[in-house]
Amino acid sequence: MKEIVAYQEKAHDQLVDIWYQAVRHTHTFLTEEDIEFYKQLVQNQALKAAEVWMELNEHKEPTGFIGLDGVNIEMLFVDPKYHGKGIGSRLIQFAEKIKGSELKVDVNEQNEKASAFYKRYGFVQTGRSEVDGSGRPFPLLHLELRK
Repeated sequence: MKEIVAYQEKAHDQLVDIWYQAVRHTHTFLTEEDIEFYKQLVQNQALKAAEVWMELNEHKEPTGFIGLDGVNIEMLFVDPKYHGKGIGSRLIQFAEKIKGSELKVDVNEQNEKASAFYKRYGFVQTGRSEVDGSGRPFPLLHLELRK
């Protein structure tokens, strides 16, 4: 039985690992130094700064998570072993349920799989930035849910 539950401190390291595995799998444009920089942010700040919800599998292990700040999706990561099984969509549906359908997300322009995923879900591009939230040269696409 899959369920979505609020962040639990005991799952922190598992969520960091899910982030790491997913980034290794999808963010091929990042260098080792970039990945280490962002991993420290996720490990030390990001998971505690956002409203995080995680999907648990039948063994009560996290398989993916979403981090929200109001209606902004700050992070959405799924363990690559579970890609294509609907976890990302279920997490967005859950966010819609608790936040409404005005959801927004910034996605790395170079992460074409993520862009395609959000667009399939109904997000449309409303803008673009040359740098990411840390001021690094990774362009972001600004997307909003339009249903």
